[in-house]
Amino acid sequence: MKRIEALRATVALTAEVPVVATCAATSRELAAVADRPNHFYLLDAMGLTTSVGTGLALACEGTAVSKVVTIDGDGSLLMNLGALATAGYLLPKPLVVLLLDNGTYASTADIPTQAQRLDLGRIAEACDLEVLRADSVDSLRASLAKALESDGPMLIHTRIEPGNTSGIPLLLEDPVVLGARFRQWLVPRLSAVD
Repeated sequence: MKRIEALRATVALTAEVPVVATCAATSRELAAVADRPNHFYLLDAMGLTTSVGTGLALACEGTAVSKVVTIDGDGSLLMNLGALATAGYLLPKPLVVLLLDNGTYASTADIPTQAQRLDLGRIAEACDLEVLRADSVDSLRASLAKALESDGPMLIHTRIEPGNTSGIPLLLEDPVVLGARFRQWLVPRLSAVD
């Protein structure tokens, strides 16, 4: 499965939940599939996606926001493995980490990551996170649907092909504008109590 196929499957199930996306090609491809106000693109913030998602999920507990989907990559997650330990320690119920693992730093000439030998799903399990696994569009859809209905944090370890989709435009919007748009979408939902 290609990253863009995984993102299309994700977009189909996340129209009403906040989605935090890692930087570079993932954010660009997500915006090309569907650029929505509920998408928070972490441009130039590699390694912070799961941390931001964990904090947001903590803020959403007890509100009408039932889930927070974080789309991270293996390269980004490896830059901050402590994010898994923090998520496993705090266990925010709304957190769903969608890990798109291609074993490379796809935005920098497909340089291999340690995920080619290390199983990031097993590392997440060691941090007390429930892990689902997906290696096809259908298994990703099923895993994401389950995670969105389940109580508690989950990580969906999704194997994808290396490489980026060609012809995807750069995401040149000012990050401040994108952040403000996301905040305007989110704040009214946080004030509603579940």
